[in-house]
Amino acid sequence: MTPLLLSAYTATTCLGRGLEATREALRAGRRGLVPCAFETVQLDTWMGEVAAVDAVKLPESLADYDCRNNRLTQMGLETDGFAERVREAIARYGKSRVGVFLGTSTAGILQTELAYRHRDPESGALPDDFHYRTTHNSFSLAEFTRDYFGLEGMAMAISTACSSSAKVFAAAARQLELGSIDAAIVGGVDTLCLTTLYGFASLQLTSAQPCRPYDAARNGISVGEGAAFALLERCEQPAPGSVLLLGTGESSDAYHMSSPHPEGLGARMAMQAALHSAGLTAGDIDYINLHGTSTPANDAAEGKAVSALFGNTVPCSSTKGATGHTLGAAGAVEAIICALALTDGFLPGSPGTEHVDPAIPIDYLLKSRDGTVHRALTNSFGFGGSNCSLILGVAK
Repeated sequence: MTPLLLSAYTATTCLGRGLEATREALRAGRRGLVPCAFETVQLDTWMGEVAAVDAVKLPESLADYDCRNNRLTQMGLETDGFAERVREAIARYGKSRVGVFLGTSTAGILQTELAYRHRDPESGALPDDFHYRTTHNSFSLAEFTRDYFGLEGMAMAISTACSSSAKVFAAAARQLELGSIDAAIVGGVDTLCLTTLYGFASLQLTSAQPCRPYDAARNGISVGEGAAFALLERCEQPAPGSVLLLGTGESSDAYHMSSPHPEGLGARMAMQAALHSAGLTAGDIDYINLHGTSTPANDAAEGKAVSALFGNTVPCSSTKGATGHTLGAAGAVEAIICALALTDGFLPGSPGTEHVDPAIPIDYLLKSRDGTVHRALTNSFGFGGSNCSLILGVAK
């Protein structure tokens, strides 16, 4: 593929709002996880909650979109000057030439959970002020974002579980290559809800401790929430130091509804496809941001795939020990973390991980350290075997 410029980007998670908060936390090896105290949830687990989401007020004209997910969407868009850069792109290209490609897994499902508490006691009808289309609906955050900027062109929501907001980069790249659009808002937003927390607990995938990816004693995830966005544009001569999307790779192994292929088949296929897309070899990658959910099966399968392709010479880490697993937002959050590694010259560590599983023969980073990164690969794998790998680089 032709490299694309990330002309602006931002991320907000439990580590804090924006790039600087994310950068500082990762360098310090600090995690943002806390014991679960969300809403009425009673579970012995840890979570990553973004502060002050419910204090966000949507514009009156967009009141029908009001829900936790769209509040976090607006918070993310209005961070690091991202919204201003989008408006500048709209002025350059026009309202119909800036596309919206956003990923989520649960969107505004919390709004439905809250609405069910207020059903009519006789008919069971949901309250009149509940708007499914603009809250719970997976397309809600894409439609909200399009309306927030007054856009009139292509908009798409992708919901493929935990690969959702990685796959939007690939979808947008295809449309830019086709000439359907001139710029694209890509990213993802997922917020905490009862369905997610109780759902993962019912699958016995949550841990009673903060998650510890790739640790020999890992035993489950810490659910988090987050919002991350990038503005993709064509650029024939990017300025030195600019971050570029170099390649994308997707696969679907369909091995199991909730478990990865034990040999990491789909993961390996996605990474190989990304390398092919970028015209690179395994030896060209300086850092890998692993999917690394901290479940025994996921980390073992991904580790096998990484080892088969890269051996144990490429530094790797999962940053979910810092942010928690932000589900449908994870792909975009971790792409932005890779962008920081590229521009700042550091390799993120893995907060919470103490003893790397000796059965996984990769070069796993426990602590953050300085180091030049020219090209980084990031993995995102979803339920049902929906996999995506992205390669980002820095312009010389």
